[in-house]
Order: sequence, then C-alpha cells, then structure tokens
Amino acid sequence: MAGIWRGRLAVTAAALGLGLAVAAGGALAQSAGADAVKARQANFKQLGGAFKTINDQLKAGAPDMAAIKAAASRMQALAARAPDWFPAGSGPEAGVKTGAKPEIWSDAAGFATAARGLQAATASLSAAANGGDPAAVRAQVAATGAACKACHDKYRAKSS
Repeated sequence: MAGIWRGRLAVTAAALGLGLAVAAGGALAQSAGADAVKARQANFKQLGGAFKTINDQLKAGAPDMAAIKAAASRMQALAARAPDWFPAGSGPEAGVKTGAKPEIWSDAAGFATAARGLQAATASLSAAANGGDPAAVRAQVAATGAACKACHDKYRAKSS
C-alpha cells in the first residue's frame, strides 16, 4: 500500500512540476514580450528626440550643423535596427500598453517595406546633413517625416 501512495505522490509531484514549468515559461515569454515593448518605446523616443533636434535647429536663426549631423546619424543608426524592435510576442499580447498594431506581424512584408522606407529616408537625411546645406536637410526632413507617417498610418494605433 505504501508503494502505491509513493507512486501516486511521484506522479502528482511530476504533474505539478510540469504545470509550474509551463506557467513559468508563459510568464517568461510574456516578460520577454513586455521587455521588448519597453525597449522599442525607448528606441522610438530616441528616434523622435533626434528628429526634434534637427527640426529645432532648422528653426534657429543659425542652425548648428554639427548638432544636425549628429542627430541625423543617430536617426540612421536607429532606423537600421527598427525592424528588430518588433519580435513575435511583443504586441498587445505582451500585457503592456503598446501602439503597435497586429498588422505589423500579420503583414510582415508590408511592414518590412515601410521599415526600408524609413531606412532610406534617414540615410538621405544623414547624407544631406553631412553636406552641410540646411536647405537640403529641410527637404530630407520632409521626406523622413513622410516615411514616419506612412508607417504610423498603417502600423500604429491612434493615441486616445
């Protein structure tokens, strides 16, 4: 009789352990998704901050081209990594507020095209900044803003 109880106890303990492992794995996956959302938001704040620096400098009487050049370079580097900021599991299911729409993952080809548009626009912006001509930078700021808008219109939920 004691052997039967030990056997049942072992089976129960194994089932409980398996259940805990599955639950912990789910929590870790959700935590990884939440971490990805937070990192993505921080990266987009940097991207937006760099774009604001450029716009603010262009409004100044004498734009600081060194500041514009640094900000444009930062934008180009961030845009190059932007597609990696959206791993599977980092959408609304991550349990963290995010503006990322499910279409990012369901329309991966379209999202990749939009990301390439941002990368091309920031590369052109950086090239214009390196050229030192504020008028050329202004033209590329408009193109970069359009690339941002194209992605936001389709892949970012409207803020409430």
